[in-house]
Amino acid sequence: MKSHAIIGLMDGTSLDGLDISYCRYDKGLQGDWSYKLIAYQTLKHPASIAKRMNESKSLSPEELLKLDKDLAEFYSGAVNSFISDNHVDKNELSAIASHGHTVYHQPEKRFTLQIGCGETLAYLTGVKVINDFRQKDVAAGGQGAPLVPIGDKLIFSDQADTFINIGGFTNVTFIRGEVKAFDICPGNLPLNRIANEMNESFDRDGRIASSGHVDTDILSKLNQLPYYDVSPPKSLGTEWLDHEFIPLLSAIKDPSDRMRTCVEHIAQQIGQQLDNSSSDSTLITGGGAFNTFLIERIRANSKSKIIIPSKEIIEYKEAIVFGLLGALYLENSINILSSVTGAPHDSIGGVLHLP
Repeated sequence: MKSHAIIGLMDGTSLDGLDISYCRYDKGLQGDWSYKLIAYQTLKHPASIAKRMNESKSLSPEELLKLDKDLAEFYSGAVNSFISDNHVDKNELSAIASHGHTVYHQPEKRFTLQIGCGETLAYLTGVKVINDFRQKDVAAGGQGAPLVPIGDKLIFSDQADTFINIGGFTNVTFIRGEVKAFDICPGNLPLNRIANEMNESFDRDGRIASSGHVDTDILSKLNQLPYYDVSPPKSLGTEWLDHEFIPLLSAIKDPSDRMRTCVEHIAQQIGQQLDNSSSDSTLITGGGAFNTFLIERIRANSKSKIIIPSKEIIEYKEAIVFGLLGALYLENSINILSSVTGAPHDSIGGVLHLP
């Protein structure tokens, strides 16, 4: 049995903080994998960094390069404190596996950009860093996303036959037969934007949405967006959200009605995908799993059994899986599945940075 102790870092598009997980990943003699979650923590971004992350697409090249370094310094400080607070022996650490923060994702143009400089992170922590997991797949013509399905297949397959993560966007993995995965629709990004307009950081338990009314005309237009007619593999980025989705949703003036309509749209799109695939059971994670009204609407729109796991799995599943991606990289094993990205072949994604 081979074992790797890895710190996984997930910094999602919804800007709800840096998720840190510390896991031990064990590879069995038959190539099967298991993991043990040892410690975990979420840290909010410093206000100055969060503001620039939110405005990252409008930054000048010099400002974006500076943010790349500043974000890596924040990661480094967070990891060093995490190691100290949890009495992690650096000598036992195999690596840090970092997703980084996505600024641009346009695989159809052959580029994607996740910031949070790996060299800076490795130097300031004194630990090997593996990051930039998407680049090779995009270079090969794939979507570079989603990356979590390999984890659903290798370490979560006993939980359900379908996996949904509602983060900034909503993605799904089907593991019955050949693994298929793609971005379904938006998730917390538009919901949080509406909440911000109402001086809330997010819609706790979906209370704002539950007080509003569905605008059926706008809902119909959202459901007719061309993306939903595209066959997988496919993925979404903030560019699509800003140029196609938000302009339609913004036609609803009352924020509560806008929130309610957005929730219904997400629930309908998820329900349609689950029922089209004849899913028996679906494990939902990500921040959206805490939105009780959204979960209620998903259940109302699907026949699949909806499973909400422990708080730790809801919050840290993606960080856990990125740690697994790092372990697979170190084992020189496939960690990117072409069946979900559309690339011509599976690959071993990631870039290694030595301290």
